[in-house]
Amino acid sequence: MPSYGGDPSEIAIPWKLLKEEGHEVIFSTPTGEKARADEIMITGKGLGIFKGILQARKDARIAYAEMQEDQAFCSPTKYKDLKESDFDAIFLPGGHDKGVKEYLESKLLQDLIVQFFKSNKPVAGICHGILLIARSIDKETGRSVLANYKTTSLLKTQELAAFNLTRLWLGDYYLTYPEITTQDEVISYLETAANFLTGPRPISKDRRDNLNPGFVVRDRNYLSGRWPGDLYSLTTAFINMLELDA
Repeated sequence: MPSYGGDPSEIAIPWKLLKEEGHEVIFSTPTGEKARADEIMITGKGLGIFKGILQARKDARIAYAEMQEDQAFCSPTKYKDLKESDFDAIFLPGGHDKGVKEYLESKLLQDLIVQFFKSNKPVAGICHGILLIARSIDKETGRSVLANYKTTSLLKTQELAAFNLTRLWLGDYYLTYPEITTQDEVISYLETAANFLTGPRPISKDRRDNLNPGFVVRDRNYLSGRWPGDLYSLTTAFINMLELDA
């Protein structure tokens, strides 16, 4: 996670589901200090009339509040102390506040992700987290670890829609990188644009008891999702991968 600005839904819901299935979850931040998620997503402040659409949904806010009491969340590991050999899998959440740049641009995390791919361990990402994965360059090949994988990520249509709905009072808050969308940059790392899958139109969000609206792309050891509306589907698939590899 970044120190500040991670998406609360994409951190808390996977944490809750993984813990319920008996998995140990270790968090990591740049300095080892407790992370703070994007306050706008938690409170809805500043989202105006679109608060009901854009704010983190109630189940995610409840899970985030519960997570605040989790010892691992309160005492994260520093990026520099992470070793692929210490873990069975890695999950990369997203977030669009500018604070996530320290996470998305971390060479330490990118090198770590390369090692997870080389070890064929489960790697899952969602939203802007896919951008971090795509930027992970294997030094032996000079290519992204995703070069020949199928993937999805936050869609260009989603990113620009949120930006245009709120640009009058939030400026480019929804554009982490105003010069390029997440989808366009991810595609730039792929061997072919055909490896990027947009899935069905993301209108409704999946739920624990209804995974149908969710969209997940699995390619070998790698799982990807687009937005918080895919979280239950993505995390369920991730848990299944962990159990099959156990």
